[in-house]
Amino acid sequence: MQFPVRRMRRLRQNESFRTIFKENAIDPNKLILPIFIVEGLLVPKEIKSMPGVTQLSVKDVGRFAKEARNLGLLGMILFGVPARKDLIGSSASDPEGVIPLTIKEIKENVPDMIVITDVCLCEYTDHGHCGILRGNEVDNDATLIRLCEESIVHSRAGADIIAPSDMMDGRVQAIRRALDDNGFSNVAILSYAVKFASSFYGPFREAALSKPTFGDRKGYQMDPANTKEAIMEAKLDIDEGADMLMVKPALPYLDILAKIKEISLIPTGAYQVSGEYSMIKSAANKGFIDERSVVMESLLCIKRAGADFILTYFALDVLRWLNE
Repeated sequence: MQFPVRRMRRLRQNESFRTIFKENAIDPNKLILPIFIVEGLLVPKEIKSMPGVTQLSVKDVGRFAKEARNLGLLGMILFGVPARKDLIGSSASDPEGVIPLTIKEIKENVPDMIVITDVCLCEYTDHGHCGILRGNEVDNDATLIRLCEESIVHSRAGADIIAPSDMMDGRVQAIRRALDDNGFSNVAILSYAVKFASSFYGPFREAALSKPTFGDRKGYQMDPANTKEAIMEAKLDIDEGADMLMVKPALPYLDILAKIKEISLIPTGAYQVSGEYSMIKSAANKGFIDERSVVMESLLCIKRAGADFILTYFALDVLRWLNE
């Protein structure tokens, strides 16, 4: 018998072989698009640090949602920027605020679009932190009250899924109880269970106008050095009633995603964040990489690590490419 006996290249010899024996593939039905809606904006505005991504007005969102649905998109996650910010993020729980109005606009135009709302206070506070301040510290339990109020307002407007991203302790349980007590037991919770205090969020701060005016968020977001803590965070949120989990960012934390997937029996996804998007875009625009192939490879890697769904700013591009 000739050497080598096991020839691994046999199953790679042409495109048909590679397709049949592919272990993982990008499912277009499992992509979720993050969008930014700015109260009072008259026309869409491109985000300089995220080429190709625009801030939308409430009046533009229905048309945008129709176009996205026609491409095959099933879900969006909404980030709102209010016209008015204050110390406690009052606009976050305004029934006539930017997110409730956006939800209604999407549901009127595309009833079957799954609408996920980011629940946090950073976009709504004048200090840019994710909760209620006591001095220069975020008060965990006082913040839970505001997050519950925000969640109820979003649910009344028609949100399908509430996604708390604040990283306060106990917020999943508090929100679950508040939703159930107010007749929204069918509204699901997608927990940002493992959200790291990452440097990859930079462009998002421009998009959502949410940069802290002092300090940082390391006191409540996770230390990038920690693995066991990430597993503990995920287990706690499962116990508290989360319907889905998320790891954020995605590519720099594929090891964490894989470990969380091992212990999670509920859907677990990852967020390909603004910094990941902007790095790929910048390198592609300079001709250093091929955008399409790098995007598809990056998403495939996230899927391979265990993601059941992926939040990505490339969602519409991918849907167009897959429809060609």
